[in-house]
Amino acid sequence: MTSPEVATRFLLAVAVAVVAARALGWVAVRLRQPRVIGEVLAGILLGPSLLGAVWPDATAYLFPVEVVPGLKALAQLGLVLFMFLVGVELDPRLLRGRGRTVAYVELGSLVLPLALGALSALWLYPRFGTGTDRLSFVLFIGVAMAITAFPVLVRILQDTGLAGTPVGAVAVAAAALDDVTAWCLLAGAVAVTASSGPGEVLQVAGLAVAYVLAMTLVVRPLLARAGAVSLPVAVAVALLSAWVTELVGVHAVFGAFVAGAVMPVDRSVRARLEEQLTNVTTSVLLPVFFVVVGVSVRVDRLNSLYLWGVTALVVAVATVSKMVGATGGALLAGSSRRDALTLGVLMNTRGLTEIVILTVGLELGVIDTTLFSIGVVMALTTTVVASPLLRVVRRDEAVAAPPTA
Repeated sequence: MTSPEVATRFLLAVAVAVVAARALGWVAVRLRQPRVIGEVLAGILLGPSLLGAVWPDATAYLFPVEVVPGLKALAQLGLVLFMFLVGVELDPRLLRGRGRTVAYVELGSLVLPLALGALSALWLYPRFGTGTDRLSFVLFIGVAMAITAFPVLVRILQDTGLAGTPVGAVAVAAAALDDVTAWCLLAGAVAVTASSGPGEVLQVAGLAVAYVLAMTLVVRPLLARAGAVSLPVAVAVALLSAWVTELVGVHAVFGAFVAGAVMPVDRSVRARLEEQLTNVTTSVLLPVFFVVVGVSVRVDRLNSLYLWGVTALVVAVATVSKMVGATGGALLAGSSRRDALTLGVLMNTRGLTEIVILTVGLELGVIDTTLFSIGVVMALTTTVVASPLLRVVRRDEAVAAPPTA
């Protein structure tokens, strides 16, 4: 295939990805589900699990091997900008003044999933380990169980009328703190995976800590002094931060997240950056990421009762540990049973953030395609059940329309 043909076919692949993700995202919203559910399903349907199985020539034409590297590069850009937006949406002020309820909910929804996830990983490792060391595998599975999709949770609160309520404020603050902790743990897991021994792990960890301190103590004041950060400057900071953390030995998504978190705390500055970046990131770049993910998801390989049993076990452990941990923490802090159950449901939402974690693990070879596919099913399931469960828990309130992202 000549270079002009590759360029033309690349444009076609991006167009198909955007249209398919948008269409199925619209269907998901009509079904009172987050848009991200439909967008991820669009990628899976365009991949080998469906289109590649029933019409392999179409898949070969839409996504020839010469086009895939370009799609992966564009997907990486979308992933970096998405994580930058996650950091921008993280308002540090939400972590202040929320008292022990936030601490109890965050600890419960983090510690219990990490512990049960690690125990599950010890059982999964002999069956799905890909040659990486057991510690890396256990760390990744634990983090994957513990993550909460902060952006999706925020949108669920907005669209169900819970935003601005006391329970909504606690959920946002706990999820924000949970995500910060989980991304730090992910950075540690990546360091362990990429290192050749304890000395290198300590070196990577030290460099990562030094980098976060530099971003917090040097870059953040400089950006604050600059005032209104322009879009080109913000994107450049995000890309450079992702590049540096990749060099250090920590995945690029961590650097992008840190870059978003150190943007000026002025809400108007952050809101403007969100407005300018959200449309192109969520409507164009992330659909390409979903297609790349879809090519890796092999639901067709979950072709036995044993594998579907493992999938059910992973979903059950993830759901029970997260909901029991968050609900129990809220009850210990003195919340009502209804508010505690609401927090348990909200903290169990994983969405796209979970898929980002799984993608990192797949890229590093910590998990294989089968376990990656099982993890994606878990991410979709825990997100799909959020809105229906909220309507049951708060049935005496007007829990309204579906989340849109």
